[in-house]
Amino acid sequence: MTRIFSGVKPTGHLTLGNYLGALRRWADEDQHRAEALFCVVDLHALTVDHDPARVRRLSRQAATLLLAAGLDPRLCTLFVQSHVDEHTRLAYLMECTASDGEMRRMIQYKEKAERERARGGSVRLSLLTYPALMAADILAYGTHEVPVGEDQTQHVELTRDLAVRFNQRYGQTFVIPRTTNPKVAARVMDLQDPTSKMGKSHARTAGIVYLLDEAEVVRKKVMRAVTDAGADVVYDRAERPGVANLLDVLAACVGGDPVGLAEEYDSYGALKKDTAEAVVELLRPVRERHAELVADPGYVDSVLRDGAERARAMARPRVDAAYQAVGLLPAN
Repeated sequence: MTRIFSGVKPTGHLTLGNYLGALRRWADEDQHRAEALFCVVDLHALTVDHDPARVRRLSRQAATLLLAAGLDPRLCTLFVQSHVDEHTRLAYLMECTASDGEMRRMIQYKEKAERERARGGSVRLSLLTYPALMAADILAYGTHEVPVGEDQTQHVELTRDLAVRFNQRYGQTFVIPRTTNPKVAARVMDLQDPTSKMGKSHARTAGIVYLLDEAEVVRKKVMRAVTDAGADVVYDRAERPGVANLLDVLAACVGGDPVGLAEEYDSYGALKKDTAEAVVELLRPVRERHAELVADPGYVDSVLRDGAERARAMARPRVDAAYQAVGLLPAN
């Protein structure tokens, strides 16, 4: 059976972009068609300066929102990365398989390291080796498919290279995974800066719709979205990124085609109004289910505990085999 692995990093509140680009597909499709594992990758949140209490809080919130978005622990495995030691055990072997040049070529490392230096901070070694841990996340489970956004595709390609290299050096150990990208709304853009992705870690939040935003907050953010010069509603990502982003969001919410939807509008105002209401209605059941889960913390704890136990059972044999393959003496 096909095995899927993907995760969310608790570095900020989950957004509409996270939901349309990943969470909804995990719930509606992936957990039904494959043996799926979904993980709150909390160790990855430590690669930059962080507040420990906030990481804990956001980790729990992310797990709760994944359940609220429709993940069913009877169908999939939901767990927290740091609860399964096999991730860090295998990460070191991936560091021993990768080269320094490969790590430094990663676009996300270059961008984040530049931002850290610009604000006078030091760049943590873990930021450089982050892709090795991500490779371990994926390879530990014999993953076939990794549903990720475009910004993570390079890391999955590196994971493939490391798996092939390890297998060639030490014998067949890992499945070679492949990336799968959603067809619609794969990259929801910031409503105030439609040339940038709607990221949960951004300092400026006016253009970001969070899953837990109240309905009126959502409406205000969408109605204040940046549009473009000209009055006609046209779907053109290059020349009209603001309008195109609204049409992409609307299409993802109602199941339409952005090009076709553009023909139904003769003003930006009408487009914004319909998009705002579509987003409010899309997120309403998520917010309501989240409130129910927050009121029952014992249930969330049990899901994460059972999920970690299942994940550990799946990962340990393969990681033990990798340790043996590289020549490490097995523990008695």
